[in-house]
Amino acid sequence: MSTIFTKIIKGEIPSYKIAEDDKFYAFLDINPLAKGHTLVVPKQETNYIFDLEDNLLGELHVFSKKVAKAIEKVVECKRIGVAVIGLEVPHTHIHLVPINNVYDIDFSKPKLEFSSEELTGLALSISSEII
Repeated sequence: MSTIFTKIIKGEIPSYKIAEDDKFYAFLDINPLAKGHTLVVPKQETNYIFDLEDNLLGELHVFSKKVAKAIEKVVECKRIGVAVIGLEVPHTHIHLVPINNVYDIDFSKPKLEFSSEELTGLALSISSEII
């Protein structure tokens, strides 16, 4: 059975896409910890990040770096925090979260809400900064 992320990649569920290539897909988290919180997933359905082949794991991080650099250009922050939890969806994914302090990446804090228009505009702004 396909994961929710595979359904997003295939366009069966809408998303606020940031970037895509033949192996990876990046999109805004709809329950974000911060403005610009983005998920990066491999198109290959693999439950656990450390089950990815070495080359794919490396490429996932390089792709994530491009996305993180674009987020930094659009969202004011000190850094882009990186988290891999791997329990909530059985499909490898990396959280890229704009942060100014350690609390900003606390997954127990209340999630933010943005309108569809705000998310669409944000996704377009970040996407336009990808090199």
